[in-house]
Amino acid sequence: MSATTVAFSSSPNSSLNPFNTRSRRRKGTLYKAIPTCRSNSRSRPPSLTQIFFNAYPYGSSKRKSICPRVRPFSPVMEWQDCTVKMEIDVPISVAYNCYSDREAIPRWMPFISSVKILEDKPDLSRWSLKYKAFGRDIEFSWLARNMQPILNQKIHWRSLEGLPNRGAVRFFPKGPSSCVVELTVSYEVPPILIPVASALKPFLEGLLIRGLERFARFAKSS
Repeated sequence: MSATTVAFSSSPNSSLNPFNTRSRRRKGTLYKAIPTCRSNSRSRPPSLTQIFFNAYPYGSSKRKSICPRVRPFSPVMEWQDCTVKMEIDVPISVAYNCYSDREAIPRWMPFISSVKILEDKPDLSRWSLKYKAFGRDIEFSWLARNMQPILNQKIHWRSLEGLPNRGAVRFFPKGPSSCVVELTVSYEVPPILIPVASALKPFLEGLLIRGLERFARFAKSS
């Protein structure tokens, strides 16, 4: 049996097709045409584009996308934080007790229309907000839970449903007959107010200051 050899064709004038694997016999020796790494003017290897479309023909039901699926954009809602504080000429215990009366808050907070404590769950309360601003009547409601308070130091809450918000009231002693009340409110900007979001924070800060001024008078008269 004669030996079989493999010949590599590298001549630019070779007539071998780079992808033709037909065997040729020359003088009793079997030559097997192997695709050459060089190209010539008569025979060129297919381009990457041709290889791709041969493997994945247009309209083929088996064609798979090489691009990841693009998920629809989901905007993240904006949260704002407002903090105001004021010195009040009442003992810290008086200020704390007055603010602990949640159902009395509409008496001095201008934009809160009602607060109703749930009878079977006194740590929960339903709040309603009604106010005319930015050329429209604004109304929102939410269910809030009062978190564990710290006597004469902190009252804080967070909403469970409705308008997303949370906040805290902190009390700092200033003297035997005065204290500083600091109110922080954080809220998710409602979609209806997104166009005026930049003006919403200073507007609400003004309302909270007015609320603390009225709270000071309310606490002094209690």
